[in-house]
Amino acid sequence: MWSWLSNVMEVAMFVQVVEGSISDAEAFGRQLDVWSSDLKAGASGYLGSTGGVADDGRAILIARFESPEMARANSDRPEQGRWWATTELLFDGSATFAESTDVDMYMAGGSDEAGFVQIMKGSTGDRQRLVALDAKFAPHVEELWPALIGGTRIWTGSQSYIEAAYFTSEAAAREAEQKEPPDHLTDLFTEHELLMANVEFMDLRAPLFSSP
Repeated sequence: MWSWLSNVMEVAMFVQVVEGSISDAEAFGRQLDVWSSDLKAGASGYLGSTGGVADDGRAILIARFESPEMARANSDRPEQGRWWATTELLFDGSATFAESTDVDMYMAGGSDEAGFVQIMKGSTGDRQRLVALDAKFAPHVEELWPALIGGTRIWTGSQSYIEAAYFTSEAAAREAEQKEPPDHLTDLFTEHELLMANVEFMDLRAPLFSSP
């Protein structure tokens, strides 16, 4: 899925990303429900989360907080420790973690009403040029990707990122994906592809959301 952005803006936010392989997607969903019902109220600075399990068993949880300090205060709560001790047993092997305060959001940033979320993990050889190309697509977003609500790009290194793009539905996202780019945008598409190297995709067909 293409990930060209419009109206990109850096936001003050701390994001934690947990990834791993899970055999029981329903159990993972239940654990997220337990957190929302029993622990969320005590998580100061919590801004929301997006998660889910792809068809191949890869799981991800992206949790957003106002600051690193608030996120760590949440992690230090005894009840959070007990919840995680149960949750980590669902992973086949060890879960991996990433965190960042270097976060870009575009358009609406995302929505709990999205019917489909696509995760993209990759790197770019020229971040500044990538952002510049993103801006050039701004006038064409509604035409090219009418189902795109918005998204978040989390920079996990100077050139590496994890991006979550939110769509109204998978069918509408796929329809846009299959279209050939307009002739006047072909060069931009080509250069953008070269900058978006080694992209790994993860499709969340049943995304799981938690609001503050």
